[in-house]
This record gives sequence, structure tokens and C-alpha cells, in this order.
Amino acid sequence: MRLFLRPAALFLGVVLMALGAPGARAGDNFIIVQSTTSTQNSGLFEHILPLFTRASGIEVRVVAVGTGQALKNGRNGDGDVLLVHAKAAELKFVADGYGIERHDVMHNDFIIVGPPADAAAIGGTRDAPAALAAIVRKKALFASRGDDSGTHKKERALWKLAAIDPSAASGTWYRETGSGMGETLNIAVGMGAYTLTDRGTWISFRNKGDFRIMVTGDPRLFNQYGVMLVNPARHPHVRAAAGRAFIAWLTGPAGQTAINEYRLGGQQLFFGDGASSE
Repeated sequence: MRLFLRPAALFLGVVLMALGAPGARAGDNFIIVQSTTSTQNSGLFEHILPLFTRASGIEVRVVAVGTGQALKNGRNGDGDVLLVHAKAAELKFVADGYGIERHDVMHNDFIIVGPPADAAAIGGTRDAPAALAAIVRKKALFASRGDDSGTHKKERALWKLAAIDPSAASGTWYRETGSGMGETLNIAVGMGAYTLTDRGTWISFRNKGDFRIMVTGDPRLFNQYGVMLVNPARHPHVRAAAGRAFIAWLTGPAGQTAINEYRLGGQQLFFGDGASSE
């Protein structure tokens, strides 16, 4: 006979396993989540993590870095769960045996923002690679994160679609900040440069000045977030039961509702899609 559990009952069962599993160590009722600066800067974690802790009793400690660094930290076993946004790199992380159980969690999109003077005349376009090509033609300033984050990976993919390698212009019109999204936006606004940002960070960003969204609506700007457990077979210290409890909550009805309900200024920042998984 096959037994089907309601989502709430399934989550409760996973939580009880996390709290009472033989492999769990006393006093270890927390997990470390390696995640992106966008989930932190946007205020999403401040909204959803207390809800999970109240439901499970499990504390979540976040390390907010670029996706590339988060994946590197995960490979080193410096965390229990990864919540990042570079799907191809995430799938490779799993294929290489460093992570398991990757699930889609939510999405929003990337946008290109810039100063009102709009020297490259890209305002209103829906073609992101063409907009980047126009920036190059005008040698207009562009601020890149340059940090192998999910945003930087997307930027590099867009440059490739435009058949342009901006690295040769590093330090001239192309400025690499090596910083998170909030810091890069501050630098872009300070020097009047275009930049690529996720919409969630842009909505929450308070130093916009007179900057505005220039490019939006290109399907190639889709921004998918995924969650996965660091492989406990490779790193036995991983808090696997508690990590699975967090993933089950995040991709289940309660977590998805919390994600969808998070708004700033009446705007929804992320859109849950946890029902879709790899």
C-alpha cells in the first residue's frame, strides 16, 4: 500500500527527524546557509527565516557572498545548504558530487539600470545584448561586479551573446568592482555608470538617486534561484536532517507563501516556483 502525506505532515516529519535524528549532535540545532548577496540585501531572509525558525526550532545562519564563492564554500564543506542563482553551475555542483537534491525555489529577473542622460540610448529596449553593444559603441561607463557571482555569470553570458569581450577594456569604461550587488549599485550611481542588477536588490536599494531601469523584459534576463543540500557523504559534518527540513519548508506551501508575500513598496520581489525541481 502506498502512503501519501499532506505537505504539512511531511514537513513536520522532516523537522522531527532533524531534531531527533541519531546523527544530530546536541546543541547543533542550526544550519549554515551559503547564499547570495541579493537574498540578503533584498531583505528576503529577514522576512522568511524567522517564520521557519518558529515552525521548526532550527536557527538559520546565513553567509551572504556571490554565488561563485558560495559554491566554492560548499565544495569545501563550509555550510549545510546552498541557496544561489546560477543554475548551470548548480547542476554541475550536484553532478560533481558536492551537492544533492537541487530544487528550484523562486525567480525574478535581471535589469540594466543607468543614469537619466542615457548616453548609450538604451532606455526602453528589451534586447539586453544589443544594449550592451550600444554601451560599448559609446564607451559609456559600465560597472561590473566582477566577482563570479550569479549576476556576474549572467552578465558574462550576455556579453557572449553580444559577441563582445569587455575584459580588454577593464579599468577604462568597463569597471570591475569585485563587490556585492549593493556596493556595485552604489559605485554605479556614484560614477554615473550602467550596471546589471537583480530586480529584488534594485527595489530594496535606497541610493538610487535619479537612476532608472533602462532594459527589462528580455527573456534572457530570467533569474532562477535554486536550493540544495551539501553532500553529507562527502562532508559528514553536514547537518543533513536539519538542512532537509529547511529545504522541505522552503519549497513547500509555507515557504512558498512567505516568498510570494514578501513585498517592498507594494512590489513583489520574488516569485516562488518550488514545485519545479531537478
